Amino acid sequence: MAFTLIDGANWTGGYNYLVNLLRSVDSHESARLRPVLFHGDGIADSVLAPFQKMKGVEVVRTAVFNIDRAAARLKQAMLWGVDTQAIKIFQEQRIDVIFEPATFYGWRCPIPALAWLADFQHRRLRNQFGVKAYWRRDLGFRAQVASGRIIMLSSEDARADCEVFYPDSVGRTVVVPFAVPAQNSDQLSTDVIRHKYGLPENFLFLPNQFWQHKNHLTIIEALKVLQTTSSNIVVAASGNPVDQRHPALFESLKKRVAALGLEDQFRFLGMIPYSDLVALMRGCTALVNPSLFEGWSTTVEEAKSLGVPLVLSDLNVHREQAGDGAIYFKRDSPESAAQALAEALSRYGNVDQNRREREAKIAANTRLADFAGKFFQAALLTVNSKKVKIPVS
Repeated sequence: MAFTLIDGANWTGGYNYLVNLLRSVDSHESARLRPVLFHGDGIADSVLAPFQKMKGVEVVRTAVFNIDRAAARLKQAMLWGVDTQAIKIFQEQRIDVIFEPATFYGWRCPIPALAWLADFQHRRLRNQFGVKAYWRRDLGFRAQVASGRIIMLSSEDARADCEVFYPDSVGRTVVVPFAVPAQNSDQLSTDVIRHKYGLPENFLFLPNQFWQHKNHLTIIEALKVLQTTSSNIVVAASGNPVDQRHPALFESLKKRVAALGLEDQFRFLGMIPYSDLVALMRGCTALVNPSLFEGWSTTVEEAKSLGVPLVLSDLNVHREQAGDGAIYFKRDSPESAAQALAEALSRYGNVDQNRREREAKIAANTRLADFAGKFFQAALLTVNSKKVKIPVS
């Protein structure tokens, strides 16, 4: 099966998704599926390192997948029906099926392609997208659906959206919820990293990119609500401070925190090493995700794999992902969020992390095996069912 770096590895969520996907396949489906990862020149060794460590994953470098060729290849695929440069390389490598996320190899692509549509944020949060960005994304989705692809979604919530917005996808959608492995960490390193960032013993962790739909402002306003009753609540927020669609967002959040005098309660950590993120997640009282939209949340999965309590916005996909194992709040209500934050500190402040982590690791391994198995079945279905409708599962 052919894979490429999702969005050239510029989308952190997409990159992490691919790493976890291939790790799960390498661990649980290597006897039935051989991943081949294609990439262009100029990709940093650190980006490729996780894939090169996977015994069952072959890594192929070719200038065909250089970033400066992507636009021309996509234009050819859209206009003439096939990305001839990519298909030639795939055929040379004897590829049976292509994983097609955030790209398109053409409606006349001779190799079956499994299209992964991560989410439908552009439809649900239309105001977050400019006209050009909206139509670039939507036309890509329409092309994949119209080409008879099997469409892979990460949640039943996403499947429902897909089949409403693109009715021709009905009968050709499969749901493959992704999972992440339990990361190794220990109490000593957790305490060291917590002190590194100057965080108290009990704090809430919000490790989302600083993008507008991630809804940090609701948590900031919730801390304002709590100022008179629970001024000891600390929320630490890490993530990429650059929102290309809303470049002024990060500075506006910092100004709002300063205006409310919340510098001690809402801590901006910025981009931090992944090992630090794992340690802080392991050491926090609860993970917070106030997002306005998710296809399937990576941070929620990471928290689940470590047994970390969850405080989540009331998205359908959050409820699908976490069930009864979370405290939920209204995503547009600082008052509701304030109540949830206070409840989390009260309920989880003295939870035994070692015990909950042991229990969570077993469940995480089961989810990983299920992720790999369902993905293999989706790939096999793609090979066997090109342009043929299948029953809705």
